[in-house]
Amino acid sequence: MHDHAHHHHSSGRLKPLVWGLVITFLFAIVEAVGGWLSGSLALLGDAGHMITDSFSLALGAAAALVARKPASRVMSFGWGRAEVLAAMVNALLMLLIVVGISMAAFDRLQNPQPVAGGVVMLIAAIGLLVNVAVAWVLHRGEQTLNIRGALLHVMGDLLGSVAALVAGGVIYFTGWTPIDPLLSMLICILILIASARLIRDSVDVLMARVPRELSLPSVEEAMALEEGVRSVHDLHIWRFDSSTILLSAHIIVDDLEAWPSVLERLRSTLNRRFGIHHITLQPEPLNFDPTPVIDRESNSPPS
Repeated sequence: MHDHAHHHHSSGRLKPLVWGLVITFLFAIVEAVGGWLSGSLALLGDAGHMITDSFSLALGAAAALVARKPASRVMSFGWGRAEVLAAMVNALLMLLIVVGISMAAFDRLQNPQPVAGGVVMLIAAIGLLVNVAVAWVLHRGEQTLNIRGALLHVMGDLLGSVAALVAGGVIYFTGWTPIDPLLSMLICILILIASARLIRDSVDVLMARVPRELSLPSVEEAMALEEGVRSVHDLHIWRFDSSTILLSAHIIVDDLEAWPSVLERLRSTLNRRFGIHHITLQPEPLNFDPTPVIDRESNSPPS
């Protein structure tokens, strides 16, 4: 006997990514034109970064679209983990970007180049406003791992705009060019930390780890304390995607006839205390032996 209660959340996932994609790509074109007209390699490089972010947003939007596909006989849980895979790809892309920026920063420290501080400040100020707008749009959406991955790219751009604005001001007023690569390396460290956390959370989902905000012993204890429950075994808790936590368990009960009321109490406890809504519970009588029956003559389970 099983109980299933499954909730899908598709709203608030696709629209923020599409808007972020449009805004980011349009400004990347503006920044590229501005960099070409001013002869600023820094701006052209940042335009390339923005185009990379546009790709990450497009990847996220595609994953959100795929995740809306209904479950089937082959994909019985649906396609929700497409967003988790997109989040991991985006985090790995950010690690590559961090490596590229760090290498360029070291090269710039060894070989200083003139920078048009005024032009950099102007474009960086516009870029800061654009990135704040995109971050606001993404933040208002449902906070899935996929959107977190896209937001990571946008926050990297936002921090880059702040760094470019500060560096442009320092260079414009003092002429001290090393500030540009030094701030770039600081931003790389911040992005690296955020990327590592996103990869960790994505791996947690893919490896079916118990959600970090939950304690399996605490959940088991709460279930075992319910009236009519003698013990709990084979308890598993894992996250299917960013918004869905699943639980399965075998419940030893005093009286199988009382199972409907016991089930209702267990569901209420798991929903209210732990936020678990997709539940599969199997009741078993008090004298039930969960050990598999082995055919002693063939030394294998009976067919």
